[in-house]
Amino acid sequence: MKLSSRVGLIKPSATMAVAERASALRAQGADLIDFGAGEPDFDTPEPIKDAAVEAMRRGATKYTAVGGTDALKGAIVTKLQRDNGLAYEKREVMASCGGKHSLFVAFHVLFGPGDEVIVPAPYWVSYPDILLLAGAEARLVRTTAESGFKLSPEALEAAITDRTRAVIINSPSNPTGAAYAAEELRPLLDVIARHNLIVISDDVYEMMVYGNFQRTHVLQLRPDLRERTLVVNSVSKTYAMTGWRIGYTAAPAHVIKAMATLQGQMTSNPSSVAQAAAVQALSGPQDAVTHMVREFGRRAEFVVDRLRAIPNVVCPKPEGAFYVFPNIAAYLNRTAGGVVLKSGDDLAAYLIDSAHVAVVGGTDFGYPDHIRISYANSMENLERGLDRIDAALRKLA
Repeated sequence: MKLSSRVGLIKPSATMAVAERASALRAQGADLIDFGAGEPDFDTPEPIKDAAVEAMRRGATKYTAVGGTDALKGAIVTKLQRDNGLAYEKREVMASCGGKHSLFVAFHVLFGPGDEVIVPAPYWVSYPDILLLAGAEARLVRTTAESGFKLSPEALEAAITDRTRAVIINSPSNPTGAAYAAEELRPLLDVIARHNLIVISDDVYEMMVYGNFQRTHVLQLRPDLRERTLVVNSVSKTYAMTGWRIGYTAAPAHVIKAMATLQGQMTSNPSSVAQAAAVQALSGPQDAVTHMVREFGRRAEFVVDRLRAIPNVVCPKPEGAFYVFPNIAAYLNRTAGGVVLKSGDDLAAYLIDSAHVAVVGGTDFGYPDHIRISYANSMENLERGLDRIDAALRKLA
């Protein structure tokens, strides 16, 4: 059976491929430590689960409005005001089946053939592929470890062409954990405003910042960009609800209306039960989030220090999220088991096979001489897994 040419444009998600390989090894009885997972290792808080059970018991198991229940839209509006100081109406927000789905629908509504969207690299693996499916193109702009993997206004200005429609800002970032302080973000927004570009503010990791870092928001700094900004978020990371699949978007009402029309022909509404749980997550007590973020901050300190203790591993310290993105170039072009390790992907394969530690190679993030390590794991596993990585790398030296 012939497949469409569209499928040939994209590739499987690198992170999902690692998850499948890790599951296969576990099924074979391997003592595998998984640093590939892009999800918190904490359980969904009990009040959120209770809200889902209560929703089922009262019969909230039917179709809802395509963009979500009135209660969920209200909770999104409240959250944006409480946490970000942003005033939206219910007609300016909608829910989708996860943050990825929110971005997919938004990209297909906003962009098409000939359009370019500036994507700072390293980047989340799905941005370029979703843009390709929409007929648009990711214009990748490299950043450096020396800059904290952050886009400079000069690099942004140089990347803009007459085809540029938008800029994606993911802060904190997957895969680096880099986050923009106000003084770093404001000059980028000045460039964006001058060129009348759209801002895609991917806020999925917004609550996960550590130490003394002060998070800020695009629209707090430049409220005049509101009519050209899409705020995309999710309950997945903040509330350990990855499997519940609820993401949401805030945008001008005509954009939300178009997104709802497209979503109505794709999935219709997100799960009614998951929506009820998301209402509780967004509007209920936030203590569990505070605890989780504090623990991630503690783990980040440990992981960075441990990686830097390995000879020739270069590891910038993240401001947030739950990833580090070390440079392992010093260990490439070495031979292991008769195979030359030419990239971080090859090194990741070596680590999972020889050390039973799953990490994600950096190629699909735009940096083949790096690997991504998630510290969404217990301190015990972080200690054991990093010891294994250390020993495996030293065998290559």
